[in-house]
Amino acid sequence: MISAVPSFAIPMFFVGKADEGTPLKNRYWVKLKSSGSNIFDAVISPVCRQVSGSYASVMWVPHTTFLLTHVCFLFYHVASNMTLRRLRHALADVPEKIRWIMEGAWILALSYFIAYLETIAIANFPYYEFVDRDAMYKVGCLFYAIYFIVSFPMFLRIDEKPGDKWDLARVAVDALGAAMLVTIILDLWRIFLGPIVPLPEEKLCAQAGLPWFADHVISA
Repeated sequence: MISAVPSFAIPMFFVGKADEGTPLKNRYWVKLKSSGSNIFDAVISPVCRQVSGSYASVMWVPHTTFLLTHVCFLFYHVASNMTLRRLRHALADVPEKIRWIMEGAWILALSYFIAYLETIAIANFPYYEFVDRDAMYKVGCLFYAIYFIVSFPMFLRIDEKPGDKWDLARVAVDALGAAMLVTIILDLWRIFLGPIVPLPEEKLCAQAGLPWFADHVISA
């Protein structure tokens, strides 16, 4: 709560110049929180855990990460916006193809750095365990970076063009689309590349398929 409340309270009481006189639902920070955080809340986390070789106590982690996700990912995406704007300004006179390559390379590098930084930051979180910590740092962070590779450029588009203000419905549609794209890419990794490290038998899913179809599987 100490981390999460200020990210809601401060923008409500200290309104930025661009948002002065704007209804709450149309303010930029509301759109950012509605998109950047919820992208990751929407992605199916068991896919990530089974590929990366990390697992956690389901009794505690959702309660902790639900609020921290909004704080951390808001910070990540604001930092991404700032750096991407500076990069675009610096490359304004460069040929378009070169700009695309440089921007893509920066998104990939920043995504990996953020993923690695977070993995280090939660290393001592008591409810997380890793089957192979070195593999998680090296390869697992790349897997986690997929989230940001999709979301950083999407996030930048919100209200970026002068005169093209997004409403919450458009933000929601974009966020859900990005969440689905992330989910598809993660699942393609799971299907074609498989786990980064073999998971212990007791940490694997008890059954194949979706757990809420268990009754149907048994009856079939």
